[in-house]
Amino acid sequence: FARILVPCSPDRLDFLTEQKCIACSRPSVEKCGQMRFLTAEAKASAGRLDGKLREKTLTLDTLNPQVKAVEYAVRGPIVIKAGEIERYLEEGGTKPFSEVIKANIGDAHAMGQKPITFLRQVVALCTFPELMDSPSFPEDAKRRARRILQGCGGHSLGSYSASPGVECIRKDIAAYIEQRDEGVPSDWENVYLTTGASDGIMTILRLLVSGKDSSRTGVMIPIPQYPLYSAAISEMDAVQVNYYLDEDNCWALDINELHRSYQAAKQHCQPRVICIINPGNPTGQVQSKKCIEEVLHFAYEENLFVMSDEVYQDNVYAPDCQFHSFKKVLYEMGPEYFNSVELVSFHSTSKGYTGECGFRGGYMEVINMDPEVKAQLVKLLSVRLCPPLAGQAAMDVIVNPPQPEEHTFKQFHQEKSSVLGALAEKAKLTEKILNAVPGIKCNPVQGAMYAFPRIFIPPKAVEEAKASPDMLYCLRLLEETGICVVPGSGFGQKDGTYHFRMTILPSIEKLKVLLGKVRDFHIGFLKEYSGLE
Repeated sequence: FARILVPCSPDRLDFLTEQKCIACSRPSVEKCGQMRFLTAEAKASAGRLDGKLREKTLTLDTLNPQVKAVEYAVRGPIVIKAGEIERYLEEGGTKPFSEVIKANIGDAHAMGQKPITFLRQVVALCTFPELMDSPSFPEDAKRRARRILQGCGGHSLGSYSASPGVECIRKDIAAYIEQRDEGVPSDWENVYLTTGASDGIMTILRLLVSGKDSSRTGVMIPIPQYPLYSAAISEMDAVQVNYYLDEDNCWALDINELHRSYQAAKQHCQPRVICIINPGNPTGQVQSKKCIEEVLHFAYEENLFVMSDEVYQDNVYAPDCQFHSFKKVLYEMGPEYFNSVELVSFHSTSKGYTGECGFRGGYMEVINMDPEVKAQLVKLLSVRLCPPLAGQAAMDVIVNPPQPEEHTFKQFHQEKSSVLGALAEKAKLTEKILNAVPGIKCNPVQGAMYAFPRIFIPPKAVEEAKASPDMLYCLRLLEETGICVVPGSGFGQKDGTYHFRMTILPSIEKLKVLLGKVRDFHIGFLKEYSGLE
C-alpha cells in the first residue's frame, strides 16, 4: 500500500491516512485524529490552506550578523572553485591539466605523508583492545595503550573523559613540557586537552572578550595571520588590532610596531590580549629569543594577556634558527615576569612531524590565570563535555614517544627524521625556485609548512581586478594550471603588496611540478598585463 495524508475538511488540520494498493488501486482509509504536521506532505498541505507558504524563520536578514562577518580564506572561494573543477574532471571534463593540486591547506596526510607507525599502533590498540593479544603490535605500544585505557571510563576510548582531559595524558604533557623547556616546572593541572589547538584558542578568546564601545576588548594579532584569529574576533564581535610583521627582515616581529599598534588601538578599544604564532603561519619565520623577550616585556608593561600559538614547534628547518617556547623565555626573564604575566600556549597533533589533522587532538597550558577565572574556564570546557579521546590518545604519543632504550625507537626515529628532513628540503627548494622567477620574492621558509611569497601584479591587472588583485591572480592560476593556493588578502598584508600562501607539503616530485607551473603562469601573467618580454 502507498500511504497518502489528506485533510478531513478544508478548514481542519486533522488528517486521514489514505492507503492505496499499488497493484489494484483499491483505497483503504483510516482515521488518524490529531496527526498534525507529521510528514512533509502534511506541512505543505497545511501551508497552502491559506494560499501561501510559511516564511523561513532563519534567513540572511535574521542570521547572527557576527556569523556573516566571519571569513576563512583557507577554505574560501578559491577552494570551493577547486572542488568544482575536481568534480568536472572526474566526470570526464577536460582542462589544460589532469588534476587539481591543493596547496591551500596544511593537511599533511591529504598530501601523501605517511602516518607515524607507532602513533597509529597505540591509537589502534586503544580503539580495539582485542589487538593486545596480537604479536603484530610491539610491547612498547601495548604498554602505552594500557595506561591510557586505565585512565578512561570503563577502560574504553568510547567513554567521556573529564572535561580537561584524561588525567594520565595531562601528566604526560606536563612532563613533556618540563623536558622540552629543560627543567622549567609544569603543573599538570594547568594543562587542558582541546579539540585541536583551534578549540583552545577560541575558548580563551571567549574568556577575554568583554566590554562595549571604547571599552570593547581589542585583540592584537600579527599581519599576516592565520585566519582563525580574524574569524574568531569577528564572531565574538571583538576588535581586531593589527600589528605588521617586517617582511624586509624575514617577517620578524618589531617591538616599535607593537607600540604603534597598541597606542593607535587605545583610541577606540581596550587592547587586552596579544597573539603570537611561532613558528609563523603563513609566513614561516622562527622568532628569535631576543624578539620573544621584547614581546613578553611589552606584555608585562601594558598588562596584556599573551596567547602563544606553538603548533609548529617541531617544524624548524633553518640551521641558524631554534624554537624557543614563550614559557621558557618568560621563566628565564626572572620571577617578576614568570609569576605575573598571564600566558597560554597551544600545541596540536595536526602539525609537527605527525600531521594527524583528523584526530583533532591538542592541548593548552595556562600560566598565571586568576583562580576564579580558571574555575570559569573549567565550566566553559565542561559545556563541550570533553575533546575526542582518540585525539587525546594521539596527543599522548606525541608527548610520550618511544625512548632510545625501547625496541620501537629506531623505526620511530627514522620515520620522524624522514618527515622533517623532507620538509627541510622542500622549504629550500620552494624558496630557491620562487626567487628565480621575475616578479616573485620569497623569504626563507625557516619553519612551519608554508611559503608566503610576494608577487608583483601589474597596474593593468590591479585595475581590472578592482577590489582584490591577488584573488584574480590565484583564480587565474587555478583555472589555467590546476594549482590551488590562497590569496594573501585572506591573511592580511600591507596595502599595495600582494602575496599568496602555499603549503610545502606535496611530495618533492609534485612540488617541482607545482612550482614549475607557478613560474610559467607568473611569467605569462606579466606578459599579458604589462607587455614585458
